[in-house]
Amino acid sequence: MASNKPTYILGISAFYHDSAATLVRDGEIVAAGSEERFTRKKGDPDFPRRAVDYCLREAGITLQDLDYVGFYDKPLLKFERILETYLGVAPQGFGSFLKAGPLWIKEKLYQDKMLRDALDGWEGPLLYAEHHESHAASAFLPSPFEEAAILTLDGVGEWATASWGVGRGNDIELIRELRWPDSLGLLYSAFTYYTGFKVNSGEYKVMGLAPYGEPKYVDLILKELMDLKEDGSFTLNQKYFNYLSGLTMTSEAFHELFGGPPREPETNLTQKEMDLARSVQAVCEEVMLRMARSVHRETGLENLCLAGGVALNCVGNGRILREGPFKRLWIQPAAGDAGGSLGVAQLIWHRHLKQPRPVTPGKDRMKGAYLGPSFKDEEIEAFLRSVGAGYEKLERRCLTEKVAQLLADEKIVGWFDGRMEFGPRALGSRSILGDARSPKMQADMNIKIKFREGFRPFAPSVLREKVHEWFELDCDSPYMLLVAPVKAERQIPLTPEQKTLWGIQKLNVPKSDIPAVTHIDYSARIQTVTADTNPNYHALISEFERRTGCPVIVNTSFNVRGEPIVCTPADAYACFMRTNIDYLVLGPYLLDKAAQPEWKETEDWRTKFQLD
Repeated sequence: MASNKPTYILGISAFYHDSAATLVRDGEIVAAGSEERFTRKKGDPDFPRRAVDYCLREAGITLQDLDYVGFYDKPLLKFERILETYLGVAPQGFGSFLKAGPLWIKEKLYQDKMLRDALDGWEGPLLYAEHHESHAASAFLPSPFEEAAILTLDGVGEWATASWGVGRGNDIELIRELRWPDSLGLLYSAFTYYTGFKVNSGEYKVMGLAPYGEPKYVDLILKELMDLKEDGSFTLNQKYFNYLSGLTMTSEAFHELFGGPPREPETNLTQKEMDLARSVQAVCEEVMLRMARSVHRETGLENLCLAGGVALNCVGNGRILREGPFKRLWIQPAAGDAGGSLGVAQLIWHRHLKQPRPVTPGKDRMKGAYLGPSFKDEEIEAFLRSVGAGYEKLERRCLTEKVAQLLADEKIVGWFDGRMEFGPRALGSRSILGDARSPKMQADMNIKIKFREGFRPFAPSVLREKVHEWFELDCDSPYMLLVAPVKAERQIPLTPEQKTLWGIQKLNVPKSDIPAVTHIDYSARIQTVTADTNPNYHALISEFERRTGCPVIVNTSFNVRGEPIVCTPADAYACFMRTNIDYLVLGPYLLDKAAQPEWKETEDWRTKFQLD
């Protein structure tokens, strides 16, 4: 391999949900992004052309400079599974087959050509990895470990729904897998559907709703729905599910078992939905713990890497860290399908090209997940002028001090700074910020800003060096993928009257001295912030602590319900103007809502400011 020319590898995930692209240069992750952020279509499954274009722009190259393109799963294997499933349940499922079959026959069986056409006829090597190989590679290869056990969990890839293996040096080996139709991800999605939320996006809501309920259905799930083994493997009783032969997740037998049809979306939540959420969450955690313990017994390794959509279940991750046998845990921040684009690109570099993998103990290679686009000051100012915005440009220290005081005064601030995050979490680049000490902040942000259900919890961003003083956690959690309890001395015990409350009635009862980020079970989904990964965000929280004595702020994603996280200054300004966000930071520019012109959004106004 010529040493003077960099090797560029483009990884792609597409055609199911959350399409994405990742560009790797000589093993270094240069850029990554989900297509939804650019098209503004939530969960966009189409070929990620705009994400690809962004990656190429970030590296300053064209398609012709690419040495390899990788795709994150194997379409023919997936089609084999789909065809065998339909044949296995025939004549049931014919309607579902009529819907999916022609698409596969016309397009997806010719995916090689379709991908090349989408890449303007690119003629270089196009390689494929299996779905769970891509997940496993994304979990281990960027991790801070020389060797580690690997566990992947999701809905389904080609045939696998979970897998475990080992990563050593520059390669991974998958040793065992759980196969379709037995899937922890699909079990959780079935309850997501049944409780009235959208599959593949509402699972977060089920996890957030769970603490309001009681685990009263756990025994029923384990008795009727699944046969769970000690090692975490299981089979699902397909009598209760409809994803093999129909277009919904649950069957009439499921509805009869749990006392009625699924909740209609957007109708009022009842204690039943809360209890169902708590029950499936408890079962999910038990499966995750059993699998982790089994993998530890099999491998004897001290480190565990996680990926796959189920690895976004941060409550389960927290329990694995606290109760499992592994000493250290690392979770891919883009754990879902988007991260598969990163995994396949890294596989090509390390496995196919046999390149070494540098490891720095305690430091991963994800660059804080800040892998998306950033914008120059002059670009931002050009946009602000184009819409007649009122703004002031501040020196960084002055901006930090002013925003810290705004937060201390209980103002809500949109924070747009640096490169956009890769993965579903906002980590201090595309975030909405608030005062964690404020008892009203959770309700204000949910109802007035996010336009979403009031029960949805918010996450704390905390200085890494202070996390142990506020939470039962003393390790890195940079990607907001671990839940841990708030320190006991910071908790506010319930009064006898409050203990009689049930379900959603508990929502507005302060649980700690940082009530805006403390869930009703005294837990929090934690992001630790370091100066080396995000110096501006760390400086802001440090200044907030200097003024208030509290090194914790509220961090929620910069978007409203049903929309992707903002990508461009135009996206951020639109979200700012449509909501009750008080102030907006765009790089060095500070905008006061009261100083803005009347908001008139037209369908084509976004074209005023394009990425290219």
